[in-house]
Amino acid sequence: MHTHGSRTSQDDPELAAAAAIARWMDQRFLDPLLGFVLPGAGDLISAGLGMYTLNLARRRGAPRVVLARMLMNLAVDTLCGSIPIAGDVWDVLFRAQVRNVELLRAHMHAGEVRSSPGDWLVVAGAALAFAAALALPVALFVWTLGALLK
Repeated sequence: MHTHGSRTSQDDPELAAAAAIARWMDQRFLDPLLGFVLPGAGDLISAGLGMYTLNLARRRGAPRVVLARMLMNLAVDTLCGSIPIAGDVWDVLFRAQVRNVELLRAHMHAGEVRSSPGDWLVVAGAALAFAAALALPVALFVWTLGALLK
């Protein structure tokens, strides 16, 4: 595992690159612009660029729950951002790239990347929401079938 202590972006060229990507995508609004100009494809390009920070966290030994939270940020940003017009507004507000850089910085404190109870809570909540999203169509099918067979 790489240890980088509490180095700042200026001391750490990889973290500086991740911060620059986040700054361009989220603070200078390249993410919503790409989504507007290239619907769907622009959101995939943004997610692809966001993989740099995720890979950096992985290489630095981030726990799986932190990586899951970062991946979830990118997935939510990509899915919601791909909705025409409303997704572009979402991209302005959600800022997944900045969130992920902040997660990496927060978890690199004291020389190692660690998870927090908040990471577990967010990932568990996302897993429950995903399970509910999968169960809803099944429940509707069973309800509809029951109503038809009465």
